[in-house]
Amino acid sequence: MRAADRFSFNHATAKFWDQREAVEACARAGVGIGLWREPVQEMGLEASAKLVQDAGVAVTSLCRGGFFTDPTPAAIDDNRRAIDEAAALGAPALVLVSGGIPAGGTIDGAREGVQEALSVLAPYAGERGVTLAIEPLHPMFASDRCVVTTIGEALDLAAPFPAEQVGVVVDTYHIWWDPQVWQGIARAGREGRIASFQFADWVTPLPAGVLTGRGQLGDGCIDFKRYLAEVDAAGFTGPIEVELFNDALWARPGAEVLAETKAAFERVVS
Repeated sequence: MRAADRFSFNHATAKFWDQREAVEACARAGVGIGLWREPVQEMGLEASAKLVQDAGVAVTSLCRGGFFTDPTPAAIDDNRRAIDEAAALGAPALVLVSGGIPAGGTIDGAREGVQEALSVLAPYAGERGVTLAIEPLHPMFASDRCVVTTIGEALDLAAPFPAEQVGVVVDTYHIWWDPQVWQGIARAGREGRIASFQFADWVTPLPAGVLTGRGQLGDGCIDFKRYLAEVDAAGFTGPIEVELFNDALWARPGAEVLAETKAAFERVVS
């Protein structure tokens, strides 16, 4: 398959676009979609599953589970529901953002909480045919959103579990800075743990709202062709989601954002 044909549109790139309209537009464009739990729940899980099935659109991931660095029963139950939602939607991967440091806690303790939660959730996911995809986030988010910051850390957390139960997300926005990233991608390939591949660019200077500062592909400093080559060499040739948290994009019509993002993707991979 040509790289340009692997494009999948993450719904968060047009966050306020009605889910039905987004799915139907992806069907017309012949591309997959990454879904988010909040719009799915708003429409209803059964209706959302019927929507994607009737449209013939592949759901490439569901986002997100996680936030279980303090693995309370409520957090575990919510992640079980997320796994069930992914299975109902036909999403092969549930993206996990681990969570930050609980009040009064430490980063070491938070990482231990991630391992504890995975030990409970991984078998449950495996029974339902869903891979838990641990997403490392940029270190600037470690305190409040994600104590897992590198592919190496994510792979170490995944190691005790079968690859079909726990894998990792290769998200260019979050890992481009890591001097060990190519070794990490190669290791993920050897271990069969690349569960999701996502593109977003890093622009400078960072906007005031860092969380919503992901750049359109080609507007920043990330070498997408190298990432594509390294991930392909690692054995992953599945869909590539473009996931952009960007206030300027969110203010525009979804159909326009989809067309622009697909064109930008084709430019950076060709």
